[in-house]
Amino acid sequence: MVRHVNRPKLLSRFCLRFSFLLIPVLTILAHPASSSSSSSFFVIKIWVTEERFLRMLPIEPAKKLSFVRCIQDGDLVIVYERYDNMKAVKVCEGSVLENRFGVFKHSDWIGKQFGSKVFSSKGGFVYLLAPTPELWTLVLSHRTQILYIADISFVIMFLEIVPGCVVLESGTGSGSLTTSLARAVAPKGHVYTFDFHEQRAASAREDFEKTGISNMVTVGVRDIQGEGFPDEFSGRADSVFLDLPQPWLAIPSVEKMLKQDGVVCSFSPCIEQVQRASETLRSKFTDIRTFEILLRTYEVREGKTDGFQVEESGSVGSLPCKRRQRSSEGSNEQETTSAPVVMARLSSEAKGHTGYLTFARLKCLS
Repeated sequence: MVRHVNRPKLLSRFCLRFSFLLIPVLTILAHPASSSSSSSFFVIKIWVTEERFLRMLPIEPAKKLSFVRCIQDGDLVIVYERYDNMKAVKVCEGSVLENRFGVFKHSDWIGKQFGSKVFSSKGGFVYLLAPTPELWTLVLSHRTQILYIADISFVIMFLEIVPGCVVLESGTGSGSLTTSLARAVAPKGHVYTFDFHEQRAASAREDFEKTGISNMVTVGVRDIQGEGFPDEFSGRADSVFLDLPQPWLAIPSVEKMLKQDGVVCSFSPCIEQVQRASETLRSKFTDIRTFEILLRTYEVREGKTDGFQVEESGSVGSLPCKRRQRSSEGSNEQETTSAPVVMARLSSEAKGHTGYLTFARLKCLS
C-alpha cells in the first residue's frame, strides 16, 4: 500500500501535538546566564504570548477581541461574580446591571480593559472578562446537552484541527463546540455546522454574531442523518464531527466529504451507538478508537493542620487544636500552633459520564 503524505499537514500535526513542548524549550534556550542578555528572554516570551493572543477569537481588526483591547459600547462581556456564578452581558451605554453586590452602570465599563475589576455604588465588585470559548461554554443558553472543556479539547486535538482547516459539524445544538472549532481554524479556516431544527439554528447564528465569529462559521438547516452533507463539500473537509442519535446513517456521506487521510469524530452518550457506528466505519475507515473523558477537579485551599486531619478518603477529621511542647528545662510548657499549609481535596461537583468519543481515519488510496 502506498501512503500519500501531505507534508504541510504532517508538519502542522507535529506542531499541534508537540506544541506543549515548544514554549518550555524556547524559554530555556532564551534564558541567559548573564543579565546582559535579558532582553532576548523578554522578546521570546512576548512572541509566545502574541501567538496565544492571535488564537483567542480572531475577528475584524477594528474589533479584535483581546485582553488589552478596551471595552466598547455593544461589546459582549462575561461578568464574573464568583467562580460558580458568571453571566454574559451586552454593554449598552445607559443600561445597568443589578445583582446582590449592587448596581453597576454600563457607562463605567466603557473604556476599561477586559479583566478589569469594577465597583458598584455600595462597594461591591465584579470582574469584566473577555468571552473566550472556555468562558462562553460556561454561560451559554443550553438549548441541548453541550460538550464541556474536557471533551472539546480532546476533540480538537484528535481531529488534528489547525488554522486553515475546513470542518463540518452536525448538529450545532447550543454551539459550545462550534465556538472552539472556530477559534482553532482561524483566521483562514471555516466551520460549516448543520442542525435539523430551524429555530435552534437561528439561535446559534445570533450567538455567533454576539461572540464575533460569524465570519468563520456558517450555520445550515439540514437533516444530515437523512440527507447527508451537501455535495458542494465533497472532498473538501479536513475533519468532520457528528453529534447525532444515529451517526451510522451519516457515515457514508462523511466518507465522501473527507479529504484523503481526513478524520471523523462521533459523540454518543450510549455504548450501543458506539458499537453500531464502529461496525459501519470498519469498511472505509481505519484507526478506529473510542474514548471516555472523566475529569476530576480538585479544590486547593490554604489552611491549618491544627484541628484537621486529612483521611485517605479526602475527608477532614478533628485533631486537638494545640500541642504542648516542653522546654529544654522540662519545667515550662509552651503552646504552639503549626504554620498554614496548602491542602487539596477532590471537588464534590466533579462531573461523571458525558459521552463516548469515537475517532476514525479515512483509508488512504492504495
